[in-house]
Amino acid sequence: MSALLEVRGLAKQFGALRALDGIDLDAAQGRLTGLIGPNGAGKSTAFGCISGALKPSAGSVLWRGRRIDGLPYHRVAGLGIARTYQVVQPFGDMTVREATTVGALLHHHRVAAAERKADEVLELVGLAHRANVPGHALTIADKKRLEVARALATDPQLLLLDEVMAGLTPSEAQDAVALLRRILASGVTIVMVEHVMEVLMAVADHVVVIAAGKTIFAGTAADAVRDPGVIDAYLGTAA
Repeated sequence: MSALLEVRGLAKQFGALRALDGIDLDAAQGRLTGLIGPNGAGKSTAFGCISGALKPSAGSVLWRGRRIDGLPYHRVAGLGIARTYQVVQPFGDMTVREATTVGALLHHHRVAAAERKADEVLELVGLAHRANVPGHALTIADKKRLEVARALATDPQLLLLDEVMAGLTPSEAQDAVALLRRILASGVTIVMVEHVMEVLMAVADHVVVIAAGKTIFAGTAADAVRDPGVIDAYLGTAA
């Protein structure tokens, strides 16, 4: 599989703090890549640099062979890269359908067309039955689904998911894994930040591990859990 996304030597400095210190990451088309590491490793910062929310201090981000590092967020979204956030950000006073329609307006400029896209996405993520519920009234699990729905409504080719499993019950996590598989089956490539190794073992084709802003491992999830460097930096010997 060819790489849709190629990240090389990505670095990000915030004053004296070097949050990223040269990470490398590839995302193969049609696959799910897991991005893992300890808290503070730089995972969300990497998503910010890839998505255009942050401007890298060094390194390159190539999308289909074209450099996009430094492009603004809306330009990157227009190219086909969407992201979610670790802390869900629903438009609380909007209904689920209205909030999803906002995402769809990126490429569907007529409201009726955007609403049709929103309905299609809500069916995919399992929120069609809650379309008229305001965002603030949703459960945590459904707020996370809405976050995914808004991103999917922009018609992405690559979806960056930031801890969509956090705070879910085991049953809700199983439902989320099923949703990930449906998204992959629809043709969307995924890079996902996740701490639950059991989830990654089930769905990830490739895993990248970062620590202290550097890539320390790239390979399969099965190999990651046996790698001494990953065990020392992230998993711990008990795992």
